[in-house]
Amino acid sequence: MSVSVGGVPVGGEALSPVRPGPVRRTRREALRGVFGAAVAVALVPVVAASRPTRSGADPKDTAFDETYRGRRIHGVLKDGWQVTVDGRPLHLMRRADGTWLSMVDHYRSYPTALEATRAAVDELAPGRELREADGPMRQMHMGGDHGVHA
Repeated sequence: MSVSVGGVPVGGEALSPVRPGPVRRTRREALRGVFGAAVAVALVPVVAASRPTRSGADPKDTAFDETYRGRRIHGVLKDGWQVTVDGRPLHLMRRADGTWLSMVDHYRSYPTALEATRAAVDELAPGRELREADGPMRQMHMGGDHGVHA
């Protein structure tokens, strides 16, 4: 219980008056906040670089060579994925979100290049093979001619 004499509390803590309206900060407090944020932003790359990296990449992340549904799929990561299905090239593209798609199955994306290659094999009909690229523009589009010419 606190007792006040003349508006001043006696025997207890002093009460601070409540100020209505927004809290004002001093210039020094504002600069301290800005400086703290700038230091935090500057330290993020240093902390990220100091984290240990994987010692050597996992071989399955840089190459694959297997038989999938009766077709030999082979891929090597060097300046992008170099992928073949039964010895014929399959063009893979990396999406902005880090997933992969192929020219055969370009409506869906897959987390790894191997999964995108397997999906392309799934889309190929039995007995069908990838077409060979026969010119600079054919390297960009490996599908058939669809009667649309621009």
